[in-house]
Amino acid sequence: MNEKIPVAIPDLSGNEERYVLEALRSSWISSTGPFIQRFERDFAAMCDAPAAIGVCNGTVALHLALLALDVRPGDEVLVPSLTYIATANAVRYVGAEPVFVDVDPETWCIDPAKLEPAITPRTKGIIPVHLYGHPADMDAINHIAGVHGLWVVEDAAEAHGARYKGRATGSLAPVATFSFYGNKILTAGEGGAITVSDPRLELRMRTLRGQGMDPQRRYYFPVTGYNFRITNLACAILCAQLERTEQILSRRREIFATYRKALADVPGIGFQPVAPWAEAAPWLFCITVDEKPFGRSRDELMSSLADAGVETRPFFLPLHGLPPFREQSSKRGEVLPITDQLAASGINLPTYSGMSDADVMRVADCVRRAQRATARVAKKRAA
Repeated sequence: MNEKIPVAIPDLSGNEERYVLEALRSSWISSTGPFIQRFERDFAAMCDAPAAIGVCNGTVALHLALLALDVRPGDEVLVPSLTYIATANAVRYVGAEPVFVDVDPETWCIDPAKLEPAITPRTKGIIPVHLYGHPADMDAINHIAGVHGLWVVEDAAEAHGARYKGRATGSLAPVATFSFYGNKILTAGEGGAITVSDPRLELRMRTLRGQGMDPQRRYYFPVTGYNFRITNLACAILCAQLERTEQILSRRREIFATYRKALADVPGIGFQPVAPWAEAAPWLFCITVDEKPFGRSRDELMSSLADAGVETRPFFLPLHGLPPFREQSSKRGEVLPITDQLAASGINLPTYSGMSDADVMRVADCVRRAQRATARVAKKRAA
């Protein structure tokens, strides 16, 4: 019997164990230590950003960014509905209201053409999400933000190593946030980071991150802060991950290419589009299922794959329809057809750098067999 193929497995085949043991033996296991400084320096360099700030997870990164930008109750923030719930949750944490915008079918990211109709006098900013590793159209978004006096925060949780018109994610807005959860391209199990270009904003974030303590005056607290710090142990793992970023990305790109080739001629299977100006990060390989030509629904295909030992994930549920947000969304009359269509038809296939080519082909063959089996049944019925 074939072993189960999971959606994701972290790649810890480098110096992760060595660096963690080094941190343990040094006794620097908490929120200070040399791996923190090293990680922040190296991650900022990877993102072509002036500074990076490590935090305990990606949701906290968003929360801290909004606190530092002084987002308050009554404010509105434009976000895509097709994203993980953390994007909208963080807006609610500061008392503001997420306003949902449909996505562009050519990128699956927030549609710049839909932003201006959603702007009101209460709108303070935009959080474009680089969904499933594909960069949002940041020049268009930044232009609209500039015209209307709004801030922009990149949600790059899924987009380590992606590039927009040759520029790295993390450098495309004054603030960007990242996640290092266990299924991300780079991971420490948990962890997050913020890249920031304004030194004053950086100082405010560092102060808020550490319980509000003045970085230059120990145990003096000029503001109410938060314990959002990352540990030296987590950063030890991340430093090892950063050493192999290109190796990890390269293998995952090979997996993406193998999937595309193996599934290219399967009726009803669509792929994540890649804009000509984008270099998407190879996070999770995405397909869409058009039920009529494929012969089965998305959920039926996922069930078939599960029976064959292949774990998959559906796309994120549209946030505007979830219980915490649907009442306000309905009052605003939000209609987001592209979001609804993609959410109902999309699947994430297993993607991790330890996958063999045989693993990828096994997943692809399971998809192909599911379609062929349906086609045979349909042919018999027609006869």
